[in-house]
Amino acid sequence: MKAVKVKVNIFGRILILVILLLIPIIVLYSYSNRIAGNVVGEQIKSSGLNQLTFFLYQFDSVIENLSMFPVILGQDPHLREYLDKTGAPLPDVLAEQARITGKLGLQSVSSAWSNDLTVVIPGQSKVLSSNIYVNGSSQWSWDGAVRSVWTYEEDRSRGHPTGSFIREIAEPANARRVNQAISLFQVRFPVQNIQELLDLYKKDKAGDPFLYRQGQDPIRTSTPDTATMQPIIMALDNLDLNESGQERVGIEGQQVLVSYVRSGQLGGWYLVDYAPVGKVLAPITQTRNLFYISVGLLLLMSVLASFLLYRNVQIPIVNMVRGMQRLQLGDLTARIGYRAKNEFGYLIRRFNEMAEQIQLLVEDVYVEKIRSREATLKQLQSQINPHFLYNSLFFIINSAMLDDRDSVVAMSQHLAEYYRYTTRVDNQTVTLKDELGLIGHYLEIQNMRMHRIEYEIDVPDSMMEEIVPRLIIQPLVENAIVHGIERRTEGGRITISREQDESYNRIIVQDNGAGLTSKELHRLLAGLQEPMTDRIGRGTWNVHQRLYYKFGEGSGLTFSEVPEGGLKAVLTWNRKHNAKDPAVLGTKGAEGDRSAVDRG
Repeated sequence: MKAVKVKVNIFGRILILVILLLIPIIVLYSYSNRIAGNVVGEQIKSSGLNQLTFFLYQFDSVIENLSMFPVILGQDPHLREYLDKTGAPLPDVLAEQARITGKLGLQSVSSAWSNDLTVVIPGQSKVLSSNIYVNGSSQWSWDGAVRSVWTYEEDRSRGHPTGSFIREIAEPANARRVNQAISLFQVRFPVQNIQELLDLYKKDKAGDPFLYRQGQDPIRTSTPDTATMQPIIMALDNLDLNESGQERVGIEGQQVLVSYVRSGQLGGWYLVDYAPVGKVLAPITQTRNLFYISVGLLLLMSVLASFLLYRNVQIPIVNMVRGMQRLQLGDLTARIGYRAKNEFGYLIRRFNEMAEQIQLLVEDVYVEKIRSREATLKQLQSQINPHFLYNSLFFIINSAMLDDRDSVVAMSQHLAEYYRYTTRVDNQTVTLKDELGLIGHYLEIQNMRMHRIEYEIDVPDSMMEEIVPRLIIQPLVENAIVHGIERRTEGGRITISREQDESYNRIIVQDNGAGLTSKELHRLLAGLQEPMTDRIGRGTWNVHQRLYYKFGEGSGLTFSEVPEGGLKAVLTWNRKHNAKDPAVLGTKGAEGDRSAVDRG
């Protein structure tokens, strides 16, 4: 049973093509969107924790500076003198106390945070402080514990409760209660300092930072978001917190990334901040949804466009394809009778005109081929240099009269090989080996006639199988002899060498003959790009054009001066380029001649 072959029309093909184009776009976008979301999420985590750590470092630095105030007070010489002096008159004592109180005030205002510095002398029940509500008072918790680390408590000295952090240093240092100490130095700062710093950190951020310690009310900003903060505090109460970390907390269906860092100064207190991940990623999510909606609309529009193409394009194309098929089968009389009412009507009319022109051109080509073959034969016949042949035959006659049998045989063999090669017209491309073989015969003929020519052919076997146009080197060698070496009584030397790289082959024909002037060389190079004239000469123009048309851009003939005298001709052809047009190659190859190159 034969399988049923399903033929898809243009409508189905366009629809399948659109879907196939959209699939990789959707997959790639979904992948990139997911990667972007992950990257943004990681950046939020890293950035939030890093910013919080840096902020806490500044926070702890200020508190650490405040921690040094009691130490500085304990070393003050005037305070030490006051504590050690006994039995002084009351006016002196009062003056000394006023001076110490002034120093406490100056030391207090030296910090960016508002704070109170207090000196307590339990033995005399005296209290000296920068806080005017405490200074000079004898009311103190004399049997209370010495708070050697930062401790949070409410300060009621100003008539209303205010949260404060307190730290004390006692003398001697091993005193654990106030009444056991000779003196006590205290620093206290209100939580308003922390609130102002948190307000500054909160600015331009989506979160709401706060200071947290398990079992105590958090220290919030001046405008706290308690609805969001309360679930976070409850979640933190149930966690075993490390020095720093991050946790995700769900609040009203949204994920919140909570970052926390433990304070190095305020034992047990954590600086906490949060970022609503959903809000941060909302633009990415909206862009993704917009993309999917756009893809859906694009697919719908593609279906509509495919249907219109099927309706308005399919029928005209079918008629045009049938007409082309008839033309392809050789029916040059094929014409399309269908008349379209859109742009295809113009194409069909042009197709009919094109078919008619093709029919006329094909008929003209047959005639032109006959003319081309006749011209090629005439060109080859005209290029057989009669003077070269006459001179060679006279050499054979003279050698025979002198009974020089070896010279007669050698000249005859070389001359026969030379003309057998140059008159062959069946194949216009040969190997480099065959072409150099012709050059060897030609140079031997010229050397036997003049006895003034030295030559060297330095081309490796690896290049011998390269394909070149027939008679592409011989015109340059003849040019070197006739216009370069033959004019010199002492003769000369011709060197044929090669260069080869990944892209190009080069054959270099160099002589030490008369050479050209700069003006003559410039005129010769410029003439290679012009249509052939009697002034330019057929040999150079043919060689250059044949190489260019066979091997393409970068191929051709160039000339340059030799510093020691003479002229260098370089044949260059592209190793990887095929012939542009076999017909052109054949025509140009047939025009290749062995006439001397006009250097003038």
